Amino acid sequence: MNPKWWKESVVYQIYPISFMDSNGDGIGDLQGIISKLDYLKDLGVDVIWVCPIYKSPNHDNGYDISDYCDIMKEFGTMADFDLMLKEIHIRGMKLMMDLVLNHTSHEHPWFLDSKRSKDDPKRDFYIWRKGKNGGPPNNWESYFSGSVWEYDPETDEYYLHLYSKYQPDLNWENPEVIEKLHDMVEWWLKKGVDGFRFDAIAHIVKQQGLPDAENPHQSPTVRAYDMFSNLENVHTLLQNLYDKVLYFYDIMTVGETSGLGPEQALDYVGDGRRELNMTFQFEHMFLDAASAGSGKWDMVPWSLIELKKIMSNWQIVLHNRGWNANYLCNHDQPRSVSRFGNDVVCRVPSAKMLATFIHTLEGTPYIYQGEEIGMTNVAFDSIDEYRDVETLNYYEEKRQQGVPEEDIMRAIHNKSRDNARTPMQWDATENAGFTTGQPWLKVNSNYMEINVVRAMKDPDSIYHYYKKLIELRKKHKVIVYGEYKLLLPLHEEIYAYTRTLENEQLLVILNFFGQEPVFEMPDGLEPEGMELLISNFEPKKGEDLTRLKLRPYEARVYLKRF
Repeated sequence: MNPKWWKESVVYQIYPISFMDSNGDGIGDLQGIISKLDYLKDLGVDVIWVCPIYKSPNHDNGYDISDYCDIMKEFGTMADFDLMLKEIHIRGMKLMMDLVLNHTSHEHPWFLDSKRSKDDPKRDFYIWRKGKNGGPPNNWESYFSGSVWEYDPETDEYYLHLYSKYQPDLNWENPEVIEKLHDMVEWWLKKGVDGFRFDAIAHIVKQQGLPDAENPHQSPTVRAYDMFSNLENVHTLLQNLYDKVLYFYDIMTVGETSGLGPEQALDYVGDGRRELNMTFQFEHMFLDAASAGSGKWDMVPWSLIELKKIMSNWQIVLHNRGWNANYLCNHDQPRSVSRFGNDVVCRVPSAKMLATFIHTLEGTPYIYQGEEIGMTNVAFDSIDEYRDVETLNYYEEKRQQGVPEEDIMRAIHNKSRDNARTPMQWDATENAGFTTGQPWLKVNSNYMEINVVRAMKDPDSIYHYYKKLIELRKKHKVIVYGEYKLLLPLHEEIYAYTRTLENEQLLVILNFFGQEPVFEMPDGLEPEGMELLISNFEPKKGEDLTRLKLRPYEARVYLKRF
C-alpha cells in the first residue's frame, strides 16, 4: 500500500488569469486567489495547483516564462506570492507550482543573450541549427501548427520551438542549463512550495541528430513518440534532478507526459525509479479523435468500452507499482460535463456521475476550477472573441485551406482550450463576480444559472456532492488504496467496478448515458450488507439490487465489510 500524503490528497487546479480578479483590471491575480482560499478549504481540497504565475510576456498564458524567480506583474508581486503561500499553509493546505522546464519565453535573458551572436556563451542554452536546402533544418511540425523552426536573420540560423515561436526550447544537453534549472527548482523549494507539476517534461530530450520525421503531417502526438517525447535520456535527467534536489524535500511531483501507456509510465513513476510521483496520461483525452493521426479537432463519438479499456489498464498496471493522476478536464481540455456528460438536459446528474468516477478510482483526483459547480463549454459567435493561441492558429490554417467557417467554428466550440479558460463563475452579478472591469476573456453566458453562490445555497448541488465525495475519501482508505477490478467490460452504457482493501469492498456503478439500463449484480457479489455511501439520486423504495434499473447518468457507491 505504501501510504503517502500525496496519494491521500485531492488537488484543485487554478488557472489564475481566470480565477478571481481583485483589482478590476479583468485579469485574475494572487490576491484574488487569497480571497477564495476559505472557499477551497470548505470544499475540502488538500493541494492547490496553480498554473504558471512567473514573469512572462503572456503569449501562451504564462507558459512562456521570462523570469523563473519573479511574478508576472498582472498577477501581483513576490510579496503577494509569499502571503498566498503563508495563507494556504495556515489553512492546512499545500501549494503545487506549475513549472515549465522544456522551454522559456523568447524574452528570457538567456534567450536574448543566445540570440545575440553565434559566439555568445549562452548560444548553446537553446537549440540552433543551420537551414537545409533553403528551408528549416528538418520537417518537424509544432504543436501549435507550422514548423518547429524559426529563422533568425541576424545569425542566419533557426531555433527550435515545439510550441509557439515565442517559446524556444532549452538545450538539456548543456550541463550549465541543467545546473541553472536545478538551482531554480531548489530556490522555490526553499521558499516552502510543496511540489511541482512539470509541464511538457517528456519533451526535454530530442532525438540525436534531429532527423526528419517520416510522417511530418500526422498530429504532433503521433510524431512525438519518435522525435521528441519520452526518449530514454529523459529518465536519466529526471533521476539526476531527483537525486540532487527533489529527494531532500517531502513534496508532490506530477509530470505532463503525453504519448505513453501505463507500462511506459512506470519508467517515470514506478516505485524506486527516483523520478516523479505520478504522471498525467492522455490516452482517454483522444477517445473522441477520428484517428491517431488526425489531431484533436477531427471528432467522432467516443466509446465507453474504449474508456473502460484505457482506464482499467492504467488502474491494473500501476496498482502497487506506481500511482495514477486522475482527471477529466484541465486548462487544455474541454469541460468534462460537456464532453463526457450532458450539459443540456442532465448537467447536474451527469456532472455528479463524472465526479464519482474520478474520485473512486485508485489515484489522486484532480478538480479543475469550476468543475465542482458544473461549468460548461462556451460557444462564442466569432473567432474574435477567442484568445487561445492554438485555437487562433487552427482557425487561420483551416481558413487558408478553404474549410467552411461553420465547420471550423463547430470544432472550436467542441475543443478550444478557451472552453476551460472562461472566467470562474462566482455569482450572478455582472461578469459572474470574477471582475469589476472588462474580463480578459468573455464570461460564459450561463453564469446566472451556474455559479458558486447558487451552488452553495442548494444542498443538492454539484458543489455539495463534491464535498461529500472528498469527505468519503478521507474517511475510507479503501477509496484511496483499494485494488480495482472491472465489472461488465463489454456493457456499452454502464461502467462498474469494485475496489477492495483488506476487509472492505467498494462497488461503484455508473450510468454514463441518458438511457435507463439495468445493472445485474455479477456472480460473486452479494447485495446483503451493502451500505450506500453516495448516490446522485435518491434510492427507490423496495428496489432489487440484484437487478437495478438505473436512471440517466445515475451513480451509486456501496461499501461492504467482510
